[in-house]
Amino acid sequence: MCVENTPPPSGRLTRRGVLAGAAALAGTSAVLAQAVSPAAASGGAPEAARGGDGRGGNLVVEGGTLLDPATGEVTEDAVVVITGGVVRAAGSRARLGNRVPSGVPVLRAHGRWVLPGLVDAHIHLNTAAEARDAVRKGATSARSGSTNFFQDIAVRELARQVPEHAPRLRAAGVFVTPDLGDTLLADPELAPLARLRDGVRSHQALRRVVEVNLARGADTVKTRVNERAGLPDQDPLTQVYDHEQLSAIVAAARRGGKGVLCHSYSEKGCHDAVTAGIRSLEHGAFVGERTLHEMRRRGTYFTPTLTAIAGLADSPDPVLAERGRTYLPVLKRAVLAAHELGVPLAAGTDSSGGAVDPVGGEVVLMHAAGLPALDALRTATTGAAQLLGLDSTVGRLARGYAGDVLVVDGDPLADPGVLTRPAHVVRAGFQVHGQAA
Repeated sequence: MCVENTPPPSGRLTRRGVLAGAAALAGTSAVLAQAVSPAAASGGAPEAARGGDGRGGNLVVEGGTLLDPATGEVTEDAVVVITGGVVRAAGSRARLGNRVPSGVPVLRAHGRWVLPGLVDAHIHLNTAAEARDAVRKGATSARSGSTNFFQDIAVRELARQVPEHAPRLRAAGVFVTPDLGDTLLADPELAPLARLRDGVRSHQALRRVVEVNLARGADTVKTRVNERAGLPDQDPLTQVYDHEQLSAIVAAARRGGKGVLCHSYSEKGCHDAVTAGIRSLEHGAFVGERTLHEMRRRGTYFTPTLTAIAGLADSPDPVLAERGRTYLPVLKRAVLAAHELGVPLAAGTDSSGGAVDPVGGEVVLMHAAGLPALDALRTATTGAAQLLGLDSTVGRLARGYAGDVLVVDGDPLADPGVLTRPAHVVRAGFQVHGQAA
C-alpha cells in the first residue's frame, strides 16, 4: 500500500509553539513560564540575562593549565575571558595583561586543567533532567540519536533559551525505521503509515518520514541498516534496509540540506550505508577494511559508541552480556583501523533511557582502543564539532568560540579518565557544575 501523496506539515514553528512543546515533552513548564514572560517575549533584559540564543553569561576562568585540542598546545597560568557566553580572550596571564575585565565572576582553576566542553555525537535526550545531567557530566554540545516524539527538538530550543539546562544540540527528530511503533503518534502526518502491512519500507514511505522530520525542524536524519544489539530477541547482523532504501533516505534528507546518521553493525550493512551516502556510521562493530577505505574517501564519520557496547557486557541478560563481550574487542580493532586509515572519528555514548554516561568515558575507551590521548580527546572536541558543523563554534577555547569549559583535576593527556569526573563545567559562561573556588 502506498502513502497518499499529500504535502508534509508546515515547517514554520512559532517561538511560543516550540517552547510549549519543550514544556510538554521535556518537562520544562517552569522554564516556559520564565521564557515567555512579557520582558522575554519583547526581547528585554531578562531573556538576555538567561542566555538566549547567541547570548550567555560572563565569567573569567583563571590560573589553570589550558589545553587546546586543535594544536595540542598547553598554556600554564592561563586565563579565559567569557562575556555574553562567548570567549573574548584566552591565553597566558602574562600575554593577556589588562584585557581581563573587572567586576566579572571568577572561577579559579589553580592546579587544574582547563579545556573546552565536550561533544557527545550520539545521545538520546528525552527529558529536561537528562539534558541537564548531560551538561553536568561535561557534554556541552551534542547530536541527538533520535527521540520518539520530537523531544530532542524541544530540548534544542531549551538549550537556546536556557543554556545552563541543556547541551547545544543537533536534533534528529524521530527514527526512520521499519516499525515506528508509538512514534506514529508523534505527528498526525505519520498516522497514514499505520496502514502499511510491511511497515516503513517503500521509497514513498521512507521519504514521508524524512519529510515530516524536516518539517518539524530536524537538523539531521537518523536511520538504521541493521537490527538492534541492545534487544536480546533481535540479531544485530540482520539487515532491515537495503542499499536502494538507504539511498532513498539519503536523497530525501539531502533535498532538505541534511545529512544522515545510520545505526549499523554488519559489514554488508555498513558498506551499503556508506555507499548510499550517509554522513556518519554509528556503532559499526563489524565494519571491514573495504568500507573503511570508502569512508576515508568520502569523508564519512565513524561514531562507534564504545560506551554502549561496553555496557552490554554488564547486562544481567546473558545474551546481551555475551554480545557485549564479543563485540567490544572487535569494535576496538575497527576503531584503531579507522584511525590509522584516516577515517574521521566522533565520540558518542548512545546514552538513553534516563541514564546519561559521561562522554569523557568514550574518550577513555577511544584511548584504550589504541588512539593517542590527544587524538582520543579530539573525537569529543574538534572532530565531533566538525561532524556537527560546529567547528567554528565549539571544540576549542579561543576568541569567538563558545564559552563552554571543562575544568578537570589532572592532565587529560596523561590520564583521560579525569574527563569522566569534571571538577567544574561551564556552559555559555554559566557555571553549571562545581562550586566556585
